[in-house]
Amino acid sequence: MKRLSLLAMRSDQEALLHLLQNMGCVEVEEALSEELGQDEFLERQELLQRLSRPDGEQLANAQQRKQNALRALDILKQYGHKEQGAFAERPKIHKESIYDWKARHEQEQVVQEVLQIEQYITEYRAQGQQYRAEEAMLKPWITVPIHLNTKDTEHVSIEFGTITTQESWETVTQEVAQASELTHLMRASTQGDVTYVVALCYKAEKQAAMEVLRKFNWSTVVWKGYTGTAQRNYYEIQDKGDTVERYMRQYQGKLEYGTQRVAPVQMELVRAELDIQREEARAMLLDSQQTFLLTGWVRADRWAALEAKLRKYACAWELEDPKPEEYSKVPVQLKNNWFTRPLNMVTEMYSLPAYGGVDPNPLMAPFFILFYGIMMADMGYGLLMMLTSVVVLWKYKPQKGMHNFFALLGLCGISTFIVGALTASFFGDFFAQIIRLENPDSTFTWFWPPLFTPLEDTMLILMGSMALGFVQIVTGMGVSFVRKLKMGKVMDAVWEELTWWIVFAGIGLAVAGVTQVVLYVGLGMVVLGPILTQKGAGKITGIFASLYNHVTGYFGDILSYSRLMALMLAGSVIAQVFNTLGAIPGNVSVFLLISLLGNGLNFALNLLGCYVHDLRLQCLEYFNKFYEDGGRPFRPMNLDTRYYDMYSR
Repeated sequence: MKRLSLLAMRSDQEALLHLLQNMGCVEVEEALSEELGQDEFLERQELLQRLSRPDGEQLANAQQRKQNALRALDILKQYGHKEQGAFAERPKIHKESIYDWKARHEQEQVVQEVLQIEQYITEYRAQGQQYRAEEAMLKPWITVPIHLNTKDTEHVSIEFGTITTQESWETVTQEVAQASELTHLMRASTQGDVTYVVALCYKAEKQAAMEVLRKFNWSTVVWKGYTGTAQRNYYEIQDKGDTVERYMRQYQGKLEYGTQRVAPVQMELVRAELDIQREEARAMLLDSQQTFLLTGWVRADRWAALEAKLRKYACAWELEDPKPEEYSKVPVQLKNNWFTRPLNMVTEMYSLPAYGGVDPNPLMAPFFILFYGIMMADMGYGLLMMLTSVVVLWKYKPQKGMHNFFALLGLCGISTFIVGALTASFFGDFFAQIIRLENPDSTFTWFWPPLFTPLEDTMLILMGSMALGFVQIVTGMGVSFVRKLKMGKVMDAVWEELTWWIVFAGIGLAVAGVTQVVLYVGLGMVVLGPILTQKGAGKITGIFASLYNHVTGYFGDILSYSRLMALMLAGSVIAQVFNTLGAIPGNVSVFLLISLLGNGLNFALNLLGCYVHDLRLQCLEYFNKFYEDGGRPFRPMNLDTRYYDMYSR
């Protein structure tokens, strides 16, 4: 990475921001912030006083457009539009199409149209609910011939209300008649234990009648805004409700059958997100009346192409290498080829390397892929993995993380197939079992003799697994050794990695019966290292600490690689158990059903289990020898979008 400082004419600001976004190689940062350091900040204080930050109005507008587009897509989704699946091929559009202002205006109008239609639907739905509620309120009273707006006379009071009681209607009327002979009750209807009642009361006896009705949970109903009978109002409101619902369904139909609106809305969302990128970058610039200042990070391998573009503008720039004290702030962009790029998903899951550190992908790829194949170790499973990878990558062309996942699946499938061929395993002993079903006397042997088999050569596989682990650990030590030499830490490299290499070599030569001198030299260096590098009592305690930490550490790390043997053995046993269970009934159809289901389950479990254990070996046993994590991902302005792939002529 290179630090870029760009001073350009303010009239070219928009064009330059578009240029940087199109090239996708510059991450803009806060210009001349106090994070530059107090001394440097004070030196530029005079310049800062002449500069100002752009206003955020355009950023706010872009964010609002994005929210509107997202809302419009959600609305269309509610009415039948389905998002493209994870494996759907993304359409390609030319970069220049995003600057088509006429199309942009039309797409904004589509978004507003969808939002407006949804607003109409919401309003009509609310009106319809209100009308239906009024219908429900009026329906129990439609048998009453009295107008709802009828007022009390000089001597008679009219009361609408409800009672809830388990008593019969005759009981209610009798008790009211006993209390007030000049009160007449009219039953409108009954729904459950609720009875709708109109009480015609002589005012002088109203209080007595109401006291009786309160015993039956009387609740007064007040009519406001209604004229005429309940029946007339009921049918009028029913017509209004039907009309509102008809209008609402018409607008809903526009969304249900408006799939042509989806693409414009998606494009408007893409435009808004790209605009937000630029406006967020613009917010970090410093403006004067005529010029502006931009600072950020640019990929060193893309600088030549960017420089050629910048020469067309009236601008000046400065390019600097990051200082060691800035490394924690420098973004990291991994450089990979087709073989190591799929391992990005492993590295990013763990943590990106710190700037100035080691890219682990080339160092990890051979081990990760080999170890995965050893643990899975079946030609059938490997063939499934390869076919899945090829079909998805060729037909659906996934991007970024999904591409890395299926590419890694294919590479691990190749390794799985090769190791499976060495162990003569194809869905376990699938072929041997099915041939015995047809011919019990068959002495089936594989087309080639297996190099080893998990059930018979368990100890050999265990020793081989730990030997591979030892190779990976020594490789990690070698990377650390070279890094320390480059950083000038020669003595650290000598007393750490070189010392234990000599010890390992000495142990090997002693076991082989060649000589014990090398081992004594290595042990002498183990003792001498702390004496020369520690102070005081640390000279003595350092010896024991070094021995304990390294012996237990290396032994534990190497022992962890026994999981290669364990998972290979477990997968092989499970496959053979299901094949044996399927063969017990003696029927080929039953065998195929049980065997394929069992192997499918075994395959699914191992697919995840092998990945997790392989990841553990890389991150814990391997990375701790040389890896320095904590890198910040490089996030440049670019034209990566959620719906389209951009291309240029």
